Amino acid sequence: MDPDMAYANGAFIPGAEGFPPRWAAAAAAFRDGLGVRARLGLAYGPAARQQFDLFLPDGPAKGCVTFIHGGYWMAFDRSSWSHLAAGVLARGWACAMPSYTLAPEGRITQMTAEMVAAIAAIRREVPGPMVVAGHSAGGHLSARMGCADLAVPGVVRVVPISPLSELAPIAQTRMQAVLRLDADEISTGSPARQALRPGVQAHIWVGGQERPSFLWQARLLSEAWACDWTVAPGKHHFDVCDAMQDPHSALVKILVASA
Repeated sequence: MDPDMAYANGAFIPGAEGFPPRWAAAAAAFRDGLGVRARLGLAYGPAARQQFDLFLPDGPAKGCVTFIHGGYWMAFDRSSWSHLAAGVLARGWACAMPSYTLAPEGRITQMTAEMVAAIAAIRREVPGPMVVAGHSAGGHLSARMGCADLAVPGVVRVVPISPLSELAPIAQTRMQAVLRLDADEISTGSPARQALRPGVQAHIWVGGQERPSFLWQARLLSEAWACDWTVAPGKHHFDVCDAMQDPHSALVKILVASA
């Protein structure tokens, strides 16, 4: 299979170009409706993109779900996904959404370190257990937060959604010109090549209508970590996270399950 075609999501989703503006509009409306319970632009470092938004439930938070956005490490920021906090907020959990330095300015190793720093800053704002989820490239970064080679205190569960768990195939695509993955970064930075950190739970989530490469990436990580994985029927790469808006969805129940 053509490596670029294997990871071309939009080419196989009808109306793909309409999704990003709808995400941005839904996220902005959600932020506007939340009022003082939306704390925006909190810094976890000095760089422009080293900020996170924090959404708070009514009453004391039971813990925090951090959601890391996707975009193949090259696109988007936290502002397009705010509405995905709705489900966990309704269950009494806070939700944090960080941005991070994108390629080519940042390498994936740097982004990983930024997420470690972001989680430390988020924990200073919200005590209690931390669950880290993320989508696509954010699924990769959320999986890295559960890897044994990293110390990320407070994380009790990771829920990578359609994650990129093995980086070697990505280096075979045209994205390599921007990402500049080298052998060491592929080896160290691929979650499927790392052990799950003791004491951390994991559950992998992926859409049933995803590209075969994403189904493979999800299954690979679930086998490497001997953890559960869920294939969401009928969901593709651009709507697989929608269930995060529903407090009664199976995905939200996994996110806020007792650790």
